[in-house]
Amino acid sequence: MTKKRTWRALAAFAAVACLALALVGCGSGSSSSGNATSKAGTTSAAASSGNKALRFVTGGEAGTYYAFGSVIAQHATNNTNVPVTALVGNGSQANVMELEDGNAELAFCQSDVEAYAYEGTNLFDGAPVTNFSTAAALYDEQVQIVTCNPDIKTVADLKGKNVSIGAAGSGVYFNAIDILGAYGLTESDINPTYQSFGDSADALRNGNIDAAFIVAGAPTTAITDLSTSKTAYLVGIDDEHLQQLLASSPYYSEAVIPAGTYNGMDSDVTTVAVNAVILARDDVSEDAVYTFVADIFNNAASLTDTHAKYAEVNVEKGASITAVPYHPGAAKYFAEQGYDVPTK
Repeated sequence: MTKKRTWRALAAFAAVACLALALVGCGSGSSSSGNATSKAGTTSAAASSGNKALRFVTGGEAGTYYAFGSVIAQHATNNTNVPVTALVGNGSQANVMELEDGNAELAFCQSDVEAYAYEGTNLFDGAPVTNFSTAAALYDEQVQIVTCNPDIKTVADLKGKNVSIGAAGSGVYFNAIDILGAYGLTESDINPTYQSFGDSADALRNGNIDAAFIVAGAPTTAITDLSTSKTAYLVGIDDEHLQQLLASSPYYSEAVIPAGTYNGMDSDVTTVAVNAVILARDDVSEDAVYTFVADIFNNAASLTDTHAKYAEVNVEKGASITAVPYHPGAAKYFAEQGYDVPTK
């Protein structure tokens, strides 16, 4: 664990704690419905149990991981005996290492990076991390190639351009390399920068880069904000290159981002996606993971007003991971729903 990651995790924890205290000052009343709109000041099973909060490392503040993860954490805290604290994260690889180093109990991660870590390949070449299990898959994370240059219409047009291909230590880098490779391009064919979602959006807004790869569930805050201040476009993947990519990298699936997802987006865009997965350290109790997973899936349909991604959460998707075994607590929940998932 680096000093930088330790500082980030502690700072994020403090920020969340301050937010919770502020909400206590504003909140009143109680909720018996289990809805995530419950005030943080509401007396809950979690608050009265004295249980130590599970630390849930998510993503950058401009990404879907952080926004959705914060809502998930707050609902579990308010409505179960398993309090959860959402922390800012720095990409899928870094999140896995937070689990490895014991600085978090739960983590968001791309399904491809989860497999890399467990198998010791790509980002984790020769250094597998196996002290975690799958808790659940939640939604598709589309590879979104964003530009403010109307002349960039295909991936091939990125040649020679200034392109952000993800923060160092994120899974976005490998997604970008895969997609560029499908078009016969390599990292040396572009002028790469390595930025987070928010920094990429700012660089596009300021004209410092020509395009950026952002891998997150659409709509993504960074792109939404960009598209409200400047005309932005998503670059699609044509069918020929899509099929090549799916054949060479089977952890992708075809995905369509519908028209209207972002301001000024007037047609559907075809791309590829990976799964957004929650991981749990193996030493988290079976009961805690069972309760956490049940809270997500049992309440998803009624919580779409708190975050749009709840509309994509379903048990079949949740139980769909095959590359990495499930935590016993998650397996217990999915078995009750009729799904047999692999375990260690």
